[in-house]
Amino acid sequence: MSLEDLLIDRGVTCLGPVGSLVSALATISESRFDMALLDVNLRGERIDPVADCLAAAGIPFIFTTGHGEDGLPHAYRDRPVIAKPYSDTAVIDALLRCRPC
Repeated sequence: MSLEDLLIDRGVTCLGPVGSLVSALATISESRFDMALLDVNLRGERIDPVADCLAAAGIPFIFTTGHGEDGLPHAYRDRPVIAKPYSDTAVIDALLRCRPC
């Protein structure tokens, strides 16, 4: 919730948090948004199918993880990562670097 508060305080409209793969995939198909923050693990489920769907749709995304590069899906190890525990500054900087033009 503190991440959502941080983003809202900076003028970001949040569609989440989304707590399951099914909900995340539904959000992608039913909503329009500019970018996504993805936790690598959603309640024990790997986020890989969501990353695949976002990549196919051309929607930028940033991973959040405490597992380092080894925790990332192999196909997306070149994507931006915000390491947990993260600071407000790290989140904002990553969003600014990766935002669509």
